[in-house]
Amino acid sequence: MTQRRRKFWGWGYEDEGPTREQQERMAQLLAARLGVAIPHPQSPPRLEELTLRAPRLAPPPALAAFCSTAPYDRAGHTYGKSFRDLVRGFRRDFANPPDVVAFPPDESAVVAFLDWCAAIGAAAIPYGGGSSVVGGVEAPRAGVARGVVSIDLGRLDRVLEVDTVARAARIQGGVLGPALEAQLRPHGLTLRHFPQSFEFSTLGGWIATRSGGHYATLYTHIDDFVESLRVVTPTGIVESRRLPGSGAGPSPDRLFIGSEGILGIITEAWMRVQHRPTLRASASIAFPDFAAGAAAVHAISQSGLFPSNCRLLDPGEAFTAGAGSGTDAILVLGFESADHALDAWMERALECCRDHGGRVPEGASRTRADEGAAREGAAGAWRQAFLGAPYLRDAIVGLGMISETFETAITWDRFAEFHAALVERTTEVVRRVCGAGTVTCRFTHVYPDGPAPYYTVLAPSRPDRQLAQWAEIKAAASETLLALGGTITHHHAVGRDHRPWYDRQRPDGFARALAAAKATLDPKGILNPGVLIDPHHATAP
Repeated sequence: MTQRRRKFWGWGYEDEGPTREQQERMAQLLAARLGVAIPHPQSPPRLEELTLRAPRLAPPPALAAFCSTAPYDRAGHTYGKSFRDLVRGFRRDFANPPDVVAFPPDESAVVAFLDWCAAIGAAAIPYGGGSSVVGGVEAPRAGVARGVVSIDLGRLDRVLEVDTVARAARIQGGVLGPALEAQLRPHGLTLRHFPQSFEFSTLGGWIATRSGGHYATLYTHIDDFVESLRVVTPTGIVESRRLPGSGAGPSPDRLFIGSEGILGIITEAWMRVQHRPTLRASASIAFPDFAAGAAAVHAISQSGLFPSNCRLLDPGEAFTAGAGSGTDAILVLGFESADHALDAWMERALECCRDHGGRVPEGASRTRADEGAAREGAAGAWRQAFLGAPYLRDAIVGLGMISETFETAITWDRFAEFHAALVERTTEVVRRVCGAGTVTCRFTHVYPDGPAPYYTVLAPSRPDRQLAQWAEIKAAASETLLALGGTITHHHAVGRDHRPWYDRQRPDGFARALAAAKATLDPKGILNPGVLIDPHHATAP
């Protein structure tokens, strides 16, 4: 059988995504919505159209069998999956590919590849599923290193051990989300971490980027599930002790969670897992406006109910997802459990919604012993839109549009003012730069002390100006949210794209400590130079 191949330039498999006819229909709908002419879809790049720089490195004989310099592998490891990456792909711009793509079969090979990179002064870029949307997996600029090796962890893809007593599992860092869940399923367990990139992202990538999962409250980030880590650094292996908790100084795990590949490569992790949910309750509640919905979510977030889903969509987001008419804000609310019925939890949450003007459908609090509750009505429409969004974005970018997002987090006491100012400023810049466009919002996660609003920009663009136009919009939004006290990123990581604002958000003392940690663990500065902190030291042997 022919193995399915992933697109080297965009999201997902080559045989998936909207057809040409569907793209033409999308163009018509977008033209009507924005009141502008939309060009015909661009043809995606073909491998034979690319001109890749000749490899500057040749792996040693002992490692050559685990390496590739094939155009498909080098092109596929050049970019992540951000708007900028897609535009450059459509332009056939693969000017800075890795010289070698390494596929280590085990941890000892990871060690050997880092030793080789350190010996020759090559940059080593850890690569999980390649789903970064912030420039986290691309090569550093010319002159930083003598060459670039993309270290793909895809062969470290197994659940090695399951502890059913403590409910934990030892898992290799290169396993993709679906394969991880498939290996836990026979034990009746789940990691219960489902980012939008789940299909094409890895456990090690989730940990390295402090990934935020699909579940909206309580255990929202991958941090909450890490029990211990095993990390290969250029100066040796670091492994933390497996414990349910510890007060023994600063956490060694926290040093690597969110380190984005600059300190080491995560090869294994003991992760806290859970029994697979068997009971679910779901409801979609309409609110007259986003502010009323936010007030209800505020109340729910401080109620101690901890719903699994608590996604508030503004009218524009709800309309785009097919979850609303475009006049109401929609709250997609859900609970799940492997232990108890959920009617009481749901009913109390619905009371909070009614208290703030929410229109609650009949029978919304009923517990169901199947997954149907998450797949029907507005909740089901939102779920399908959520999963299909990356494929649709590829198609929208191919229409010459700007289709991109930014996200943040802010405390409840500042949210109303923050949101109004951010939407006003971003909308003004979008319309000035592009002539038209929309800025919509949804909550991806909510905490007792504040929400994580996620903003989507959709606007027409000139094909030769897509990157410059988005850069101006992104800068304006980032400057505004930082000035208003938000975080530059809630769950998309820093990479290269957020560095200018991350450097200002990060305390100076911590910056010095991070630089010292990198100098100790990676003295030649080979790991992901330029991500999180500036390159340091010479990379020459």
